[in-house]
Amino acid sequence: MHAPDADIDTPFEDPPAEAEPGPVLCILAHPLFNRLGNIAFRRADTDGTPLMIVPFGEREAGLPLRSLQQAFAIPDESEDGRMLGLIAESLDYITSLHIGDALPDEVTTGGASWQPSEAHRHTAGTRIRLQLLAWLDPEMARDASRAGGIEARIETDPALKSRIQAAFREAAKALDLPDGDAVIAIVSRLTEELAFIEALRERLLARVTDLGARLGLIGRGFNRQDAKRREVLTQVQRLMRTAITQFRARFEDIDAQTGEIIATLRNADSQIAYIRSNRDAIYRSLRAWEPLLTQWAKASRDASADHWHAIEETYQFLARRYLPVSEWPNFNSLRQGGAPRKPANAMAW
Repeated sequence: MHAPDADIDTPFEDPPAEAEPGPVLCILAHPLFNRLGNIAFRRADTDGTPLMIVPFGEREAGLPLRSLQQAFAIPDESEDGRMLGLIAESLDYITSLHIGDALPDEVTTGGASWQPSEAHRHTAGTRIRLQLLAWLDPEMARDASRAGGIEARIETDPALKSRIQAAFREAAKALDLPDGDAVIAIVSRLTEELAFIEALRERLLARVTDLGARLGLIGRGFNRQDAKRREVLTQVQRLMRTAITQFRARFEDIDAQTGEIIATLRNADSQIAYIRSNRDAIYRSLRAWEPLLTQWAKASRDASADHWHAIEETYQFLARRYLPVSEWPNFNSLRQGGAPRKPANAMAW
C-alpha cells in the first residue's frame, strides 16, 4: 500500500453539487482571534498541518487549527467552525491568510486564484476546434494535424477556417442550438476552463518529466563504486517514474473525458465541474512539487556535477508520496557519523 497522497489522484466520480453562496472574507468572531494581534494562517513546513501563527516578539508559535478548535470548544457547525474549515481548505491554494483577507476563489466561487497565459488559452481553443473538425471531417483533421503548425494554420488557412465554421454550424444542429454562435459561446467557456489544464500540463507534467530525464542522465554518470548512494539514486529514479506515470494518467483521463466533443458541449456544466475538480487537484500537486522543482531548476544541468543534496531531498519528497511504507528506509542514517550504515525504517502509517 502506498503512503496517502493528498496532492494527486483524487478520483473524480460525479460533479459536486453546486454549493450555496458562502463567506468570501476570512472573519472569525471568537474573542480569542481578536486578542492575539496580527495572526496568520499557514501550513506547517514539515507535514502540511494547517496552523494559526501567533507572533511573540521576534518569534512566532504555530497552533494546529484542529487542536485550537477543540481547546476552545468551537463546534464544526458553528460559523467559526465552518470558517476554520474554509481556512484549512484555502491553504491548499494560497500560502497564507490573515483575518479580513479574501478567501481564494476555489473555495468561494469554484473559480481559480491564479490565471493561465494567453498562450494556454490559445492552445486549449485550438484543441477544441480541431476536435470539432475531426467530428465533422476526420480526414481533413488528420491531414491538418500531420502537416504541423496547426495552431497558426487554423487562424490563417482559408479552407481550414471554412471547414471549422461549418463544424460549428453542424454542431449547433446536433445540439438543437439556434446557430453556430451559440456553440461558440459554449466553446469559449470550455476553452477558459481547459486553459488551466494546459497551463498545468506545462508547469507540472513537463517539468516533472524533465526532472525524470535529468535524474536518468545523472544515473548514467554516477560513480558505480558508491553502492549506498547508487541504491538511493535507483530508488529515486523508480519513484520518479511512478510519479510521471500517475501525472500522465491524470492528464490523459482529462483529455479522454473531454475528447468526445459533442457530448462535452452537450454537458458543458458537468464537464466544467469535472475540469475544475481536476484543475484543483493538479494545482495542489503543483504547489507541493514547486519547491523541489525550483531547487532543481537552480542546480547545474551538468550530469557530472555533485547533485547529492538535491537527490536526498528528492528521495524524501517522493518517498512520502509514492513508496510503500514497508520499503521506506531513512537514508539519512546512511550518513550518520560519515560512515555507511544499513537503512532503518523512518516512519509508518
